[in-house]
Amino acid sequence: MKNTLRRGRVAAACLTLLSVSVLSACGSSDDDKKTEAVEKLGKTEGKVSILAWPGYVEDGSNDPAVDWVSAFEKDTGCEVTSKSYGTSDEAFNLAKSGEYDVIAASGDLSLRLVASKEAQAINTDLVPNYANVYDFLKNTEWNTVDGKNYGVPHGYGANLLMFNKKNFAEAPTSWSAVFDKAQLEKNKGKVTAYDSPIYIADAALYLMKTQPELKIENPYALDQDQLDAAVALLKEQRKYVGEYWSDYLKEIQAFETGDSVVGTTWQVIKNNIKNKDVDVTLPTEGATAWNDTWMLSSQAKNPNCAYKWMDYILSPEANAQATEYFGEAPNSPEACTKTADPKHCDTFHAGDQEYAKQLWFWRTPVKDCLDGRTDVECTDYAQWTEAWTEIKG
Repeated sequence: MKNTLRRGRVAAACLTLLSVSVLSACGSSDDDKKTEAVEKLGKTEGKVSILAWPGYVEDGSNDPAVDWVSAFEKDTGCEVTSKSYGTSDEAFNLAKSGEYDVIAASGDLSLRLVASKEAQAINTDLVPNYANVYDFLKNTEWNTVDGKNYGVPHGYGANLLMFNKKNFAEAPTSWSAVFDKAQLEKNKGKVTAYDSPIYIADAALYLMKTQPELKIENPYALDQDQLDAAVALLKEQRKYVGEYWSDYLKEIQAFETGDSVVGTTWQVIKNNIKNKDVDVTLPTEGATAWNDTWMLSSQAKNPNCAYKWMDYILSPEANAQATEYFGEAPNSPEACTKTADPKHCDTFHAGDQEYAKQLWFWRTPVKDCLDGRTDVECTDYAQWTEAWTEIKG
């Protein structure tokens, strides 16, 4: 299986704004935007424009053996054009152009699209394959607002701890391997971390489990004191980090050469490393994660073909191909029966709700605390981005 995975999932747009609730100021006029869900579909327009992560919309041009777009075009008569993006920030700015009908959005982008009125609600009754999706991926906090669904789930995956067994007397089971000073000293200069402000949530999750006095209940809901604690932890970690990564190929190379021996990773990266001494684990504290959502642009010029795409990419055959190619868990048990590798879903813990309960899927930090607190103001992504710049120096 060839992977074209290159996901610098950095989310930072309209950074001077105080919260996601006022992000509409970043977008174009609302006059031509449709935000309510349609009741029925009309005639397909003959084309659809898709904005997505690399590897999500493959038509055989990158690899003749990897093509799920052609079947969609043949079945629906909707010709696909697509553009790949490298960061959630880039995707947000491209979405505002109105040139795309469908957008694949991670949890650090999806609610910003809703708040800025760049996404319209979805009538899931018009997406028959939505019924197959795992229940725990439906109506989630990162794609549902005020009871309205703004997208359909694609695939998901966890941000895991990867390590070279030769550098550890015993296999690590905790994020202390990358956050505890005593352990960091042993691998100074060979520690790696994900290069994005959202990585602050990884530090917050560790503090949530190890320093209960901070009273962190949600790693994406940090008041100023809690953010300061996470930043202090990451500044200390910075002394030991050899390289921050966003390009998965660079992390593969670093672990192959031994330049990196411990750090955060994705399962698909581990799968592509030939060094048998390298292993991964889900630490006892749990982990952050992603679950991407297919969203309909409020400026969609081809909404009927867009709905056809969303239904098609949720079909067992297409979802199995796309998620296996990319390297993540499919969104339904039916898709798991269609993967080329019969062990793919076991490897990525697809449908394992107990495993999923240990994951904190990416959310966009906002002033209104996501943990429900009303007696304090939380920090937003603009502050996280500023902090990340300070951390890296």
